[in-house]
Amino acid sequence: MAGDELQCPSCGGVQRGQERFCEQCGMPLVLGGAREEPLPIERHARRIKPQYSEGPLVKVASAPNQAQAEFIAGLLLAEGIPSMLRRSASFDVPEALVGGARDVLVPRSGAQAASEALTWERPSPADGGGEDP
Repeated sequence: MAGDELQCPSCGGVQRGQERFCEQCGMPLVLGGAREEPLPIERHARRIKPQYSEGPLVKVASAPNQAQAEFIAGLLLAEGIPSMLRRSASFDVPEALVGGARDVLVPRSGAQAASEALTWERPSPADGGGEDP
């Protein structure tokens, strides 16, 4: 049955069974078949680098609200790092569960790369970054 086959979007290899990543190239597998437009979840999965998806979740950042946490998650995804958002433990007001601070978590194997991706250094005047105020 073609519905049971998973295909690698990178090398085109076909897998059966419970595998989630291609044995040849390590890319996340997608359902086989002839679809012209990939599903949003497939586009998302293609960006994730498998080497950053192993180990327990660790906190790499926090944000004052959901929108800013999603922005951080988008920056991480652009680098191939999967992330998960959760409501910060210190913010526990039942009437306002939709608002409040959020923690950004990544698998331990991606923590160093996430830290580097989220670090911003101000350009020095010698690099043409202008003068410091």
